[in-house]
Amino acid sequence: MTQKQFFKHKRTSLITSEIDNLKKTAFDVRKKVFSMILTAHASHLASAYSIVEVLVYLYQKVLHLNPSKPASPNRDRFILSKGWGVSALYVLLSKKGFFSKKLLNEYCKDGSKMIGIATRNGIRGIEATTGSMGHGLPIGVGLAKAMKLQGKKNRTVVLISDGECDTGSTWESILLAAHHKLDNLLVIVDYNKWQSFGRTNEVLNLEPLINKWKAFNWHAEMVRDGHDFYQIDKAFKKCFVVRDKPQVIIAHTIKGKGLSAIEDRNEWHYQTPRENEIKVAKLEGLI
Repeated sequence: MTQKQFFKHKRTSLITSEIDNLKKTAFDVRKKVFSMILTAHASHLASAYSIVEVLVYLYQKVLHLNPSKPASPNRDRFILSKGWGVSALYVLLSKKGFFSKKLLNEYCKDGSKMIGIATRNGIRGIEATTGSMGHGLPIGVGLAKAMKLQGKKNRTVVLISDGECDTGSTWESILLAAHHKLDNLLVIVDYNKWQSFGRTNEVLNLEPLINKWKAFNWHAEMVRDGHDFYQIDKAFKKCFVVRDKPQVIIAHTIKGKGLSAIEDRNEWHYQTPRENEIKVAKLEGLI
């Protein structure tokens, strides 16, 4: 499929049955993530939950990947810069056939390569080791520029946290991508309004965030509900037809979305589900 055909195909609107399938996949991902984190006594449940719909859309509708050839030079690249949300990515990679679903049972166990931060060390489908704030986008810019130099049509997608917009390396990368007209680069900002020690805009005010990206000569789209597949789809379709500019989608999300006991509560950046959260998870079908 040529790049022109790819864009034409992706402009077709989602139908109801596709939306229903995406929703079911998102719910299944949340169920498995909850089980993995509970079993491992791990954390970052809320961080993973805020990006589930975006990840599901990417892996179901956007990224050109071949699980049997994960290192194919013709693949798209996806970088999860907020690497602490990797549990959701692991589940989707297993669903796509990058590795056996049994491997998910090793999540955060001693000696396992399936650790709680995205790592390229032996995990098929993971493009970069991330988790340190502001590292993912510089890597993505380099990959996108390299593809341009090689005349390739592949796309690079980077998912960053809103907290990463505090870092200088992020804004240096934003400048560089626009300067080189990297229209094969798409960034999604998980704008859940929290970072590790407080409300994002209380730690360092980002607003007006979309205007800042536009001022740096990016094509910018806003998704008011980053858990609504119709809105996500609409934003991606607008980005797919852009030429000579990198694109960003600022997705307003809810940290912990999908489990009412932890939604929009920053302590769930760190905590492991306990008796109350397990009880609520059972009532809401996650167990």
